[in-house]
Amino acid sequence: MRLPRICEREGAVDGDPQPAVAEQGAEASLRDVARRAGVGLGTLYRHVPTREALLEALLRRSFDALTERAADLEASGSPDGALLSWLREAVAVARHYSGVIAAMVAAIAAEESALHASCVTMRAAGTRLLRRAQEKGLARADIDGTDLFGVLGALAWIGDQPSLASRADHLFDVIAQAILTPPAGGDAGEDRHA
Repeated sequence: MRLPRICEREGAVDGDPQPAVAEQGAEASLRDVARRAGVGLGTLYRHVPTREALLEALLRRSFDALTERAADLEASGSPDGALLSWLREAVAVARHYSGVIAAMVAAIAAEESALHASCVTMRAAGTRLLRRAQEKGLARADIDGTDLFGVLGALAWIGDQPSLASRADHLFDVIAQAILTPPAGGDAGEDRHA
């Protein structure tokens, strides 16, 4: 049994039974993860000795895809639209695994964390899109990549809250308007969607 099979089972979304981590969140029982992946608990621990290592393995592919997506968006599209498209996709990835945002935020500051490199790379990708929008005067100049990562975390957290989940898209739009600057001669309340 190799780690990719475990991660493929856990990362599956369409057509497969709901993976344990996606269904139960970042605190899913590792015994349940192993059972659903069709391996013994000992096998799981040989490949992923900690919950954080499992999360890193599960999230690495998504974070790599977000990094590639940022590069694609950087090369095409409007800077503000690119930034908001990437942010919306990053929030969706974080929300796919309920409760993972706390581990992601902690990993940024902890270089020894299994998630650290993946989170730093993802944050850097978003930061490049933010800077591009700022250089064109389309995003607030007083925020940086750390702030953007914080916004991503807050928006993902909102989606994890049953009482707020139905408002997540609306609140995303509110926050997006706070990140962007109005176009020259435009109205601050003007509708601007990615």
